[in-house]
Amino acid sequence: MPNTYYDLAAALAIGIGAIGPGIGIGILAGPALGAMGRNPDAANLIRTNMILAIVFAEAISIYALVVALIILFVAH
Repeated sequence: MPNTYYDLAAALAIGIGAIGPGIGIGILAGPALGAMGRNPDAANLIRTNMILAIVFAEAISIYALVVALIILFVAH
C-alpha cells in the first residue's frame, strides 16, 4: 500500500511540474510568431531569443521529471 503513495507523488510531481512550462511556452510562442510575421527582417533575432526562452522553460520541466524519478526509484 505505501508504494501507491510514492506513485501518486511521482505522478503529481511531473504532472504539476509540466503545466507551468507548457503554459509558458504557449504564451511565449504565439507573440513571437506574430512578431516574426509582422517584422520578417528581425525573424532571426526573435527566433533565437524564443528558442533560448523555450530551453529555459523546458529545463524546469526536466527538473520536475528528475524529482518524479527520484521519488519512484530512490525514495522507496
